[in-house]
Formats: sequence, C-alpha cells, structure tokens
Amino acid sequence: QLEVVESGGGLVHAGGSLRLSCVVSGTILTIYNMNWYRQAPGKQRELVASSTRGGDTNYEDSVKGRFTISRDNAKNTVYLQMSSLKPDDTAIYSCYVTDFYRREYWGQGTQVTVFS
Repeated sequence: QLEVVESGGGLVHAGGSLRLSCVVSGTILTIYNMNWYRQAPGKQRELVASSTRGGDTNYEDSVKGRFTISRDNAKNTVYLQMSSLKPDDTAIYSCYVTDFYRREYWGQGTQVTVFS
C-alpha cells in the first residue's frame, strides 16, 4: 500500500507563487501517472495538471503559462510550481497517483488561499 502526502500550500497574495509537493511512500512500486486536482467549496473538482512517467504533461486552460508540473521518478515525487496566482486559484489541491497495477491513490489535500 502507498501513502500519498501533499505539502506546500498556504496563504499568498495575488501575483505570488507557491510550490506544492506530493511524496509517495510505502511499498516500492513503479508510479505511472501523477496528477494534481483542485476543488473549491461548492464547486466541481477539476484536473489542474497531469504527468506521465515518460514526461508528457497537460494543463487546464486557466493555468497554462502559470503552473508547471514536474516529477522526480527516483523519489516518487511530483511538484506543482504555481506563479502569478489569482484568487480564483483558491482551492484544496490534491495529488492523484496510479501505479504499475493500475491502482489509484489520493492524498489528503493541501489548502491554497490567494487573496487580493
């Protein structure tokens, strides 16, 4: 079994930056997909950024050019570098991971709050 833990959230002024981290620990397995989702209160959860083990990345339209997803496969860690943050980016950000056996894992989430 895997444990998925996010960190790096916080309170930041509009225009600022944050770097989120997601560390996968436990049973040593090959990790394939590592994605970031976010959900604000009363709103639908949405996919923010995705990554494959081979390096393919995709972004939700509203974050293109501002967010960058990256990963360190040797450490089973994925990052989300967020810049030019807007109040609309305020949400709980959660890490989603799939392994060699196509099992799915979620982290507990980390709160990001952007104020004007």
